[in-house]
Amino acid sequence: MGPEIILTVLLASSIGAAIGTFTGMVPGIHVNTAAAVLLGSLSFFNGLFSFASGLDCAVLVACCIFSASAVHSFVDFVPSAFIGVPDADDALSVLPGHRLFLEGQAMKAVRAAAIGSVVGSVSALLLAIPLQWIMLAGGTAIVDRMTTGIVFLALSVIIIFSAKPYLSLILLIVTGSMGFAIDAWDVPCYGIMGESTLLFPLLTGLFGIPPLLEDTVPHRHVEQADDGGDPVGPMPGIKGVTTGLVAGWFPGITATAGAALTSAFTEERDPARFISMTASIGTVTSVFSVVTLSVSGSGRSGTAMAVKEIIGDSLSGFCSEAFLAILVSIAFASLLGYAITIQCGKLMARVSDSVPEYVMNDVVLILITALALLLCGPFGLVVLVLSAAVGMIPPSAGISRICLTGCLIIPVLLT
Repeated sequence: MGPEIILTVLLASSIGAAIGTFTGMVPGIHVNTAAAVLLGSLSFFNGLFSFASGLDCAVLVACCIFSASAVHSFVDFVPSAFIGVPDADDALSVLPGHRLFLEGQAMKAVRAAAIGSVVGSVSALLLAIPLQWIMLAGGTAIVDRMTTGIVFLALSVIIIFSAKPYLSLILLIVTGSMGFAIDAWDVPCYGIMGESTLLFPLLTGLFGIPPLLEDTVPHRHVEQADDGGDPVGPMPGIKGVTTGLVAGWFPGITATAGAALTSAFTEERDPARFISMTASIGTVTSVFSVVTLSVSGSGRSGTAMAVKEIIGDSLSGFCSEAFLAILVSIAFASLLGYAITIQCGKLMARVSDSVPEYVMNDVVLILITALALLLCGPFGLVVLVLSAAVGMIPPSAGISRICLTGCLIIPVLLT
């Protein structure tokens, strides 16, 4: 790739970084939604990148989408830490992030997430080309045969390590049934942005609403501090790399489920280190989805599916030009993502210092309810209420909310 092509790729990456910042910071607007919008905006980008030569516009749009996904994986920990609204890839980080927030250390959670994401991104980018070669050389068939076993392992660990295994099993089945119903049933889900998904109200009800309902009474305001230092170091991020590679290939093993597995075996109990590990897993998953798409031709995420539709077989083959361009765009987006995450965290810290927490909680509850209705229609509101009721069970029973991840894992076994 010549300098002109690289500069064009960096421009596409910058646009993607801006989109990923928006989707990461605004509850309910997932990066998959942005990918769908970009998919329908090819004619606009054809004009925007008309000056570019030597690289197909579709590849540049793919760079934009994957860059947005990478930055989203950085930034989405900010609302998780400050207002408790989860994303599919970091649902379990809501609780340790909120715990640090109540201790006046929300920026510690943000910095831990940023460091974990950087470690994950750098590691995944260094491993991308060797892993692509291994998969093309026959590794794909071996890994595909392991899918069911890996999913069962995830479920088994969640049950075995629970304080109340039978209740965890029941909740896995209940939430798994909810997740399967959302995937399989043709439930009308239309909002102001057109057709949407009920995954947002489901995840927010299970993981985001309960902590807000548990903490709606006024109490002493906790000022957020930030010493500007590294709170965790690289090790939690390194721990998350292997799990992130697994999550990037096996459908249904999200960063949340991967973090649950990894923490069960590594005793990662410190909240900041857990957040950093989860962030690493999420970012590795985002980067590795490029490899899975180039090898298998199938997407493991909404962004990968959108890219597949845009560029077709351009990623096929070892180290194609499109593959390398996307890796360059992700590398640049990751640099931007770290800086953007820290700045967004500082902005949210200033907001939280000026607004009492119980007022923020009430505002967020209203915002989430409104978003569920506006983005997903009346059925979104129904799913939000039902999932919130289920989400209140684990804390009242004294068990971890890990069992609620059945909504993401069990559908893999049933489809």
